[in-house]
Amino acid sequence: MKLYRASVLRFDPAQPQHAMPIFDADGGVLVGLPETDKLNTADHSHRPAVEQFLDVGPWATLRERYPHVPVHDYSGRVLAPGFVDLHVHYPQTDVMGSPADGLLPWLEQYTFPHESRFADANYAAQVAEVFLDELQRHGVTTALTFATSHPESVNALMQQASERGLRLIAGKVLQDRHSPDGVRDDTEQSLVDTEALINRWHGQGRLGYAITPRFAPSCSDAQMRGAGELAQRFPSVWVQSHVAENLDEVRWVQELYPKSRSYLSVYDDFGLLRPRAVYAHCIYLDAQDRALMRDTGTVAAVSPTSNLFLGSGFFDYAAADEAGHLYGLASDVGGGTSFSPFQTMLAAYYVGRANVNGGGQHKRGVSLKPSHLWWQHTAGAAQALGLQGVVGNIAIGCEADFVIINPQAQPLLARKWQQAQSLEEALFALIVLGDDRVMETVHVAQQ
Repeated sequence: MKLYRASVLRFDPAQPQHAMPIFDADGGVLVGLPETDKLNTADHSHRPAVEQFLDVGPWATLRERYPHVPVHDYSGRVLAPGFVDLHVHYPQTDVMGSPADGLLPWLEQYTFPHESRFADANYAAQVAEVFLDELQRHGVTTALTFATSHPESVNALMQQASERGLRLIAGKVLQDRHSPDGVRDDTEQSLVDTEALINRWHGQGRLGYAITPRFAPSCSDAQMRGAGELAQRFPSVWVQSHVAENLDEVRWVQELYPKSRSYLSVYDDFGLLRPRAVYAHCIYLDAQDRALMRDTGTVAAVSPTSNLFLGSGFFDYAAADEAGHLYGLASDVGGGTSFSPFQTMLAAYYVGRANVNGGGQHKRGVSLKPSHLWWQHTAGAAQALGLQGVVGNIAIGCEADFVIINPQAQPLLARKWQQAQSLEEALFALIVLGDDRVMETVHVAQQ
């Protein structure tokens, strides 16, 4: 066992749907392997025996309880949950920063040509290494990840994530139409490959699998139907896709599926809305769509840097909260412009304040509290994945993924941190001024 001393940021586990921060200015956490007979796997499939938080609270209390446990003293630093990225494309690591007129041209000009290279297992492994390095450098310890349409891309990423002991969920992209040579897959073979990858990787260590239709326009009815059947047969796997990101895309879906009530309804028609189903963007939804998400347990991956970069529009926080469906933050690399959770949280703040979306429709601006932004990228995102109580928080029983943040790592941030009059001011200073330099330590739970 190890005892860590630092300022500890966590969220009240008794209020999982709300950002209720708890901050111990002089706090402590006890980290160690759980007793195997007390490891509860009833609520969470595939729970490996890795380091967990065994106790947390004020430093004086923990030091008195565990007088002989070795201490790692990070006084003056902040110990916080490892970040959870709810939607990210690992094959697009080298696509970041590519200019385009919008989503569809960007896909055609940059993304598809680059993703075609992932048929080469060696190339996929090279990018996977860089991708995972970047995630960990920025304090992201759990991610829901798109691969490409090539099984080799999944195997390369999963193998390296397994060697690092990361909690990572990924899936082979399904796209058997409206896609160029090199990334377009065969309908029947794509479903066979998906099932084989589920059997190989899902539940191995801290890995999970996600059935991954790229988006409705790229998948035939037969492929979508097959994906829905797999989702029904394997209820513990995840489903991930995109919905209602761009107005041109929305119009295209209306042409392809004129009988469906909405873009989101297309996925419902094929049985792809359910708990553990995560849809990126969710910008152009109406009240019925949001109610459908709530009622099916489907969640939104909010991708603000990508939506700003591609000019797609703004996620409507007020409408999402009113409907009561879950959501969390995502970097969406490479449409997104950074792996940094700080940049993602800051972009989400901009989006929340916006009062007009990309379609010119009036919407209500909200001023998101810094603690709520932080929650969206940790405990809230974990809950959206169905992993509350597993990752995303500093709470007894959670796997010991955490970051040690040094607010003194940058001179301007250090000044702002010292001047903060409240927790919200301190967290906002980190969100606005922080970057990878403040990540002093990124700890991934060990076996």
